[in-house]
Amino acid sequence: MKRAYRYRFCPTDAQAAELSRTFGCVRKVYNMALAARTEAWVTRQERVNYNATSAMLTAWKKTEELAYLNEVSSVPLQQALRHLQTAFTHFFGRRAKHPRFKSRKKSRRSAEYTTSAFRFRDGALTLAKMAEPLAVVWSRPLPEGVSPSTVTVSQDAAGRWFVSLLCDDPGVKSLPARGNAVGIDAGLEHLLALSTGEKITNPRHERRDRAALAREQRRLAKKEKGSANRARARLKV
Repeated sequence: MKRAYRYRFCPTDAQAAELSRTFGCVRKVYNMALAARTEAWVTRQERVNYNATSAMLTAWKKTEELAYLNEVSSVPLQQALRHLQTAFTHFFGRRAKHPRFKSRKKSRRSAEYTTSAFRFRDGALTLAKMAEPLAVVWSRPLPEGVSPSTVTVSQDAAGRWFVSLLCDDPGVKSLPARGNAVGIDAGLEHLLALSTGEKITNPRHERRDRAALAREQRRLAKKEKGSANRARARLKV
């Protein structure tokens, strides 16, 4: 299991400029890839995947207009395309709305770096394209022996800088492997239906049914014994 550790940091002027350029390039690549995928789907009903957008990014970098994309680390740009792929997977799976374009003013300013794009050694974190490590405010130490697998740098609306380090949680042990697996399907009549045939009732529906039963039982108790009304009330119970 992964756990994120978030810290404040104070970039130098050069680091702040580099990160601001990276944020802008991440937003530009995400929006261009989103436009290309949307156009392909609307006009041709074609699903463009991550590999196709990665090839587009390579081509964009070779143009004079977008040559500045080469000035920043390529990893945050590729990660933006991966996040877009995840967004479309959720969209086509009807688990989320269609991805939206990132706004320069409203969208979160962030960039994600994987292990090939940063160095973490002796408590010092250095990102790609940077000569010096970030001045991180280590408000709490990382667990002993833990190293980040992903680093996300962001800046909030107030101008504060944050770095989030995604690490394996040493306090969580992996469960032993099981030889059998059970499929789970969410439904309308039941909360969950298992491949074993077992059905899990929705607690909300169960409470509603119990309340309805109690109400009909009270009505039955008030009916005169032997009457037609009592017979009809008994059928409802």
